[in-house]
Amino acid sequence: MPTPDDTVTEDATLKTQPQQRPFVDLIISIVIPSIILMKFSDDARLGATNALILALAFPIGYGLYEWIANGKRNVMAALGVVSVILTGGIGLLKIDAQWLAIKEAAIPLCIGIGVLVANKLGYPLVRKLLFNPTIMNVDRIQEELDKKNTRPEFESRLDRANTLLAGTFLFSAVMNYFLAKIIVTSESGSSAFNEELGRMTLLSYPVIAIPSMIMMLGIFWFIWRTVNRLTGLTLEDIMVTDKTD
Repeated sequence: MPTPDDTVTEDATLKTQPQQRPFVDLIISIVIPSIILMKFSDDARLGATNALILALAFPIGYGLYEWIANGKRNVMAALGVVSVILTGGIGLLKIDAQWLAIKEAAIPLCIGIGVLVANKLGYPLVRKLLFNPTIMNVDRIQEELDKKNTRPEFESRLDRANTLLAGTFLFSAVMNYFLAKIIVTSESGSSAFNEELGRMTLLSYPVIAIPSMIMMLGIFWFIWRTVNRLTGLTLEDIMVTDKTD
């Protein structure tokens, strides 16, 4: 039974953890910039350059705030900010729009390759994202794996899950490239370019983000089924739940 000190420590930890706000992220990073690019890029309003700067200010500013204020100092967050800055650079410097498609594909492709390389070096990303103590009862799972002598098989299947995770980034890279090539065809720095960029940003959520999330859920299900089969633990035993006592 947890002591009062343990309860206080857990409460303090929960309070210091940044809250997840996916709806706010969606509004600031996708919806607002897309509306600005599509509706305010003509010369009668903000103009192509000013609209692009204003639109990019929202995801860049919000990303930096999350990165600094909430301590989300990780490679993924940094790449997100860099990606937005590169998009702005293509538009503001009027670089050939074909580089936008290459940039859109390069970021997730590099992440996917990084996932595979990190796994070979002994740092599987799937452990940090899915098989970690904040989501799963890792200590109990490992204890049961050792009891049943199934840890080697589990590690092998965890490697497979990591490969599947890299596959989700490959999917994003391919879809990003074709989405950008199909939608953004106008000269960079023009009002039409901004409008197409806004349209691409909006479509990227249902076309790329949602399928990628479904794939991540599939990988989580794969890990859970593996743990269940190799340990006999139920979902309630595996998952970390809040203690109310």
